[in-house]
Amino acid sequence: MKAQIAQLMQQAQRMQEEMQRAQEELARLEVTGSAGGGLVNVVMSGRHETRRVNIDRKLLADDPEMAEDLIAAAINDAINKVAELSQQRLGGLTQGLNLPPGMKLPF
Repeated sequence: MKAQIAQLMQQAQRMQEEMQRAQEELARLEVTGSAGGGLVNVVMSGRHETRRVNIDRKLLADDPEMAEDLIAAAINDAINKVAELSQQRLGGLTQGLNLPPGMKLPF
């Protein structure tokens, strides 16, 4: 019984280290969200930090309300891309752990 617990603890330690490495790697990645066929682009880190926003100047002059909508859409696109990358990178680490339905790591 003690051997099983020790093995489980070692497995949890390895998984935690792998999870931390994957999170650090994600933080260094950048994704680009775009909207309006490239009129608005948002570059975001894996930590959801907005790094750059590029807006077609003509759009701002012609239709500032549309520019606002496209900025929001580009940010949402970037957020969705970060979430997808996170799922791809971190999802594989929890496979085979038999976690209860709905339980996600990290907590």
